[in-house]
Amino acid sequence: MDLLPRGYDKVVQLIDKGVVAPNPLSLDVGDDVDVNLISGDGVTLYPGCRLSGAKTVISAGCRLGAEGPVTLDGCRLGPKVELKGGYFKQAVFLEKANMGLGAQVREGCLLEEEAGGAHCVGLKQTILLPFVTLGSLINFCDCLMAGGTSRKDHSEVGSSYIHFNFTPDGDKTTASLFGDVPRGVMLDQPPIFLGGQGGAVGPVRVGYGTVVAAGSVLLHDILEDGKLVAAVPPPGFERDHHPRTYKNLVRVVRNNVIYLANLVALEEWYRKVREPFFAKQEMGILVYEGALEMLSLAKEERTKRLTAMAGKVPDSSAAGLEFRERAGEVCAVFGEYPGTPGRPEFLDAFQPGAAAAAAGYIETIQGFTPELRGLGVQWLQQIVDALCGEADALLRSMDLFEDEHKR
Repeated sequence: MDLLPRGYDKVVQLIDKGVVAPNPLSLDVGDDVDVNLISGDGVTLYPGCRLSGAKTVISAGCRLGAEGPVTLDGCRLGPKVELKGGYFKQAVFLEKANMGLGAQVREGCLLEEEAGGAHCVGLKQTILLPFVTLGSLINFCDCLMAGGTSRKDHSEVGSSYIHFNFTPDGDKTTASLFGDVPRGVMLDQPPIFLGGQGGAVGPVRVGYGTVVAAGSVLLHDILEDGKLVAAVPPPGFERDHHPRTYKNLVRVVRNNVIYLANLVALEEWYRKVREPFFAKQEMGILVYEGALEMLSLAKEERTKRLTAMAGKVPDSSAAGLEFRERAGEVCAVFGEYPGTPGRPEFLDAFQPGAAAAAAGYIETIQGFTPELRGLGVQWLQQIVDALCGEADALLRSMDLFEDEHKR
């Protein structure tokens, strides 16, 4: 009887190319795994690791399973990623991203450089820009978070925090923006702090430099930067429940439109700025393609949820009827982006190829002059504003941006 584990021939190939496996007989490698997509340079697979998925990529310096078994299914890992224990499926981790023991990171997640979490963190359809740090015992699905300037100055979510992403009506049109893409990618914004033992009821938007006190459950947007917020629980009550009334329909649709527009802006940032930096890394282009795939999945998820909600909204009002009839057109606005008219001034001032040859991505962005950052923010914000304007034009009865400055 063959007592060798599944895929042991591939384990041998990995060891031959330099992968460190302290207990190779404990490893399980699926038939669909391509060993050519696993670097032999400084990769360590601790006991109990299970690898599967034809798209699985493990770059140089990655360490899997230092605190407990890791199941990795179809994930793409950039250099020096550390996943200490847990389940990871169809997600992308960029250089030095990390997760602690007991993590569950599922489809549609993109963790950028040095972002990560402590033990028992659950993520799905989550995007963390560089340095964002999550504490322990956290559920933080369906949101994007940015903020911070370095590993020592980063946005943080306190332990036992929940992003509430599912409504009593069964909707998940609840994606929240903690920060934004145009300013967040410049790595010069003050961090956001969400205190532990708290939560946010999506979809919310929160400005940079905001501190939400521990124990608070955020129910509304904090659009201005630099606020200290203590969200007091509402007083107790008992009253009749009327499902599917959608009293906050305009706000929910507005926040979803803005979230989708930010996803498109991040896609453009990857395509126009980030690609040359990936090209410098072993298997970097595969990781880059994975990141774009996650952003595409994020858009698909948000448009699917928005369309599903539209089918349940009462048509008793002009706004509700218009949304039901035109939700598909609104979602189509965020498909293939045609690009901004003319070449953005930022791209003329910044040559990604030349920059990538000189330094890494983080160092390059941190080295931007204030003027260059300003041009970059202007370009990306124009993308967001243009897409929001198109959606707004399709939903005239809603006046999506009547009560706030267009973002």
